[in-house]
Amino acid sequence: MRVAAIGVTLNPYTPKLSVPSNSTNLNATQHPVPDFSSWDWKHASLPTPHSAKLANNWMEYQGIHNWQGLLDPLDHILRSEILRYGRFVEATYLSFDFHPSSPTYATSKFPKNSILTRSCIGDTVCHDKQEIARLGRRDVVIAFRGTATCLEWLENFRATLTCLPDDLASVRPKGGRPMPMVESGFLSLYTSHSETCPSLRYMVREEVGRVIQMYGDEPLSITITGHSLGAALATLAAYDIKSTFGNAPVVTVISFGGPRVGNQSFGCELEKSGTKILRIVNSDDVITKVPGFVIEKNERGEANKEALPGWVEKHVRETALVYAEVGQELRVSSKECPHLSKEDVVTCHDLSTYLHLVNGFVSSNCPFRATAMRVLYRHHRQTLAKFVD
Repeated sequence: MRVAAIGVTLNPYTPKLSVPSNSTNLNATQHPVPDFSSWDWKHASLPTPHSAKLANNWMEYQGIHNWQGLLDPLDHILRSEILRYGRFVEATYLSFDFHPSSPTYATSKFPKNSILTRSCIGDTVCHDKQEIARLGRRDVVIAFRGTATCLEWLENFRATLTCLPDDLASVRPKGGRPMPMVESGFLSLYTSHSETCPSLRYMVREEVGRVIQMYGDEPLSITITGHSLGAALATLAAYDIKSTFGNAPVVTVISFGGPRVGNQSFGCELEKSGTKILRIVNSDDVITKVPGFVIEKNERGEANKEALPGWVEKHVRETALVYAEVGQELRVSSKECPHLSKEDVVTCHDLSTYLHLVNGFVSSNCPFRATAMRVLYRHHRQTLAKFVD
């Protein structure tokens, strides 16, 4: 398991992303690398010159207030930032060698020393003062991709919950409260190591510690992003960083099409630590509905839609399959986009689909820009009808 990319304040218009020698792809399905050749990044909603709002309010866009008032309708600067982080994840896919017959299979297609300036995780430090000024701080980005190897596939199916190890658990709940638990396979992928390969946990801690030491005396943020199961690892990495470094800056997760990661107690610990999570969810993507079941009441005390019969709920609890959603959610839908296949499970989960939907999303009342004029026209007709009546 490898960090796919870690970059510090890169210029969004020049995707010079660092790529390690062994990056991890955590895609839920075995399909070709997303094709971004036709994606019009130049005319997509990328950061614009009027960036004073971002620079002055960057903590808002990093979720310090849980993106209140920014998600519905979707703020155009937040949309731009989400797409920027999506480009980091895109780079992890494009750098990975998916071909089993290749001598570099399951590693980066590019020599480490041709791209990286430091560690096997990899980082690129931008000294572009204009870009730092645009963001209002130095932004450290860690990006993960999805499942590619047989071992990763096997770990993905280990869906039962397990307790966090002592060196990951920030606190041990008292008074009989449930222990923070996470999906067994995700935890294994994050903590496993070999004689020749350090664990992902070790590499994240080493690199983040170095970055905090170098840039901790200036405005700094850590943004962890990932697609599919990479989104799950991003959540674990965020929890680990906040638990390990008492001087950690703002830590934000921007995830695309991620599965569930842990139980309600784990979610509460994330919230207490100040970790901010924004999950981009396609309503038609089955991966966002697994693993396990969500049967706890939500923050408003309402019963979850997945409520189960009593005997089933008891069995689910006994088998450690009760999960909880974490963070805030930006919900999009393939069905609302006239350009996408509505029945293709793979397409609904593709990173390219997610970025396309985010770029077109307006609000819950007008889910896609292509339908905006139709919605406005219908509203206009309804308004006129009231006057006629």
